Amino acid sequence: MIALEDRQALVRDIEQARTKGARLAPACEVVGIDPRTVQRWQDEAGGIRADRRPQAVRPRSAHALSEAERAAILRVVNEDRFAALPPAQIVPRLADEGVYLASERTFYRVMHAAAQVAHRGRAKAPEAGRAPTTHVAQAPGQVWCWDVTWLPRTVSGQWFYLYLILDLYSRKIVGYEVHASDTGEHAAHLLKRTALAEGLHATPTKPVLHGDNGQTLKATTVLAMLQWLGVTPSYSRPRVSDDNAFVESLFRTAKYRPGFPAKGFADLDQARRWARAFVDWYNRKLPRSVDSR
Repeated sequence: MIALEDRQALVRDIEQARTKGARLAPACEVVGIDPRTVQRWQDEAGGIRADRRPQAVRPRSAHALSEAERAAILRVVNEDRFAALPPAQIVPRLADEGVYLASERTFYRVMHAAAQVAHRGRAKAPEAGRAPTTHVAQAPGQVWCWDVTWLPRTVSGQWFYLYLILDLYSRKIVGYEVHASDTGEHAAHLLKRTALAEGLHATPTKPVLHGDNGQTLKATTVLAMLQWLGVTPSYSRPRVSDDNAFVESLFRTAKYRPGFPAKGFADLDQARRWARAFVDWYNRKLPRSVDSR
């Protein structure tokens, strides 16, 4: 539909062209309308009328539900036996009783018009899923990933713990430590030491640190250290096991490298020597074209 002001402007331009010798049809062709359209726009007094379609009275469809039929549908859906059921179950149950009021879709339309479309039953209403937060690294130092993995000891059931921070863009291991226990204090210490080594105090933009939802990585001491450093934490989505895939893949690479003691480490010093050798080898093999600081 064309607004009244636009109609008047078009007709004014057409009349101006005609006063200069143009015919009606070519002038209408220039503005993209049909000459008969201009004639329909004009009233008996020569003025331009507004579009009357929005105010037109349209005939009622012969198939439209009557008010009595709508009331019958609402009365049925509000019966005690149907109050917790959707139309997808109400319509078949009525059909089993030899009763047909309307289709399932019509039930929904009538209920929607009466503001009665809502979640029914005791189950929790479905919630719209939120798009996962994504972080894109376009240079080193923008996104870090970290995690903790177990290193087996020669004593069955006992472990050492490798804490590791990986730069997402360059794939450089920017920080690591091996400890005999899995605590938030060790994780916070690694964060502080890595931040100093990478010069975060001199960079205006701090990295995002992505990790899983483990207790250690979300400990109070870790969160306090992140706030002090100005680093933004990011966590994996619940029940999504591959949201920290880069570090998980690196751990697999480490544990399947030659030299990894499959029977376990005898002591903490051996575990730390192995970790130092692996990190040195891994960072040396990075492509020279990647700026890994």
